[in-house]
Amino acid sequence: MRKKLKWIIPLVLLILIIAFYLKPTISEPFEEIYANVDAETVASLQNFRIAHPVQKLDVNGVTWDYIAMGEGEETILFLHGMTGAYDIWWNQLNALEADYRLISVTYPAVNTLAEIDAGLLAILDEESVDKFNLIGSSLGGYFAQYLLTRHPERIQHAVFANTFPPNDIIAEKNKSIGAALPYLPKWLIMDVLKGSIVENVYPASGNSEIVLAYMMEQLGGRMTKAQEVGRFRCVVEPFDIADTDALGVPVLIIEADNDPLVELALREQLKDAYLSAPVETLHNVGHFSYMHEEEYTEILKSFFSSTD
Repeated sequence: MRKKLKWIIPLVLLILIIAFYLKPTISEPFEEIYANVDAETVASLQNFRIAHPVQKLDVNGVTWDYIAMGEGEETILFLHGMTGAYDIWWNQLNALEADYRLISVTYPAVNTLAEIDAGLLAILDEESVDKFNLIGSSLGGYFAQYLLTRHPERIQHAVFANTFPPNDIIAEKNKSIGAALPYLPKWLIMDVLKGSIVENVYPASGNSEIVLAYMMEQLGGRMTKAQEVGRFRCVVEPFDIADTDALGVPVLIIEADNDPLVELALREQLKDAYLSAPVETLHNVGHFSYMHEEEYTEILKSFFSSTD
């Protein structure tokens, strides 16, 4: 009996550990996630997804999802943040499609800025785009700055929104979680992120139901663990910023005065890094300021139509 217990107990413990680790992420139906969002907004998002099905492109063995839409001589490339996807910009994409060619991407599970660069350039080449305007928010704003260091001759205007420059603050504050992230179960990572959204992001957005619902959909199964890990690694990868004055590329900074995910010190570092860039400060809209679409969209229209 004792001999049996010697291997039964470890086996039971192993099974329990595996069950704990592999516990599935709870995915709720779309209707339940968006139950508190007004019907017009829900219909707008659903109609956008139907009207603009995702295109796929293989780049170095990795499949990229993106959409290309709109009319116009100039192109705008949209880059989302850590928990976003191509359609988080749907309000701006709808508003700008009559005047611009628009490309919006979803980052796959890649781990370096160079891989992001390769994927984005492959999509632009696939769509026969040479020069382009650029907007990135949060992680996307970080990518946007990196692209400007690599391809300044191709960028006409650049918007860095709700973001940060290369810094030591994020890596230092997230050193432990960053090291553990690849080894944590997916459900735990997503549950922690959901808690942060509910406790910090949702209140800062003015209790915006669309912000909350979209984030819960992303973290409830639309994003993979590998995507989250890769995006974190890119956030803390350093690079030297471009001298936009010397390059002659117009840059605009958009920030929120109550952004819970980009602390004041990082917002000030961004403005110090691009001293000549005008700054649009939005009030009481939180981190996902573009989901308060009207004011944000008007800012983009004015900037991208400018010649200086």
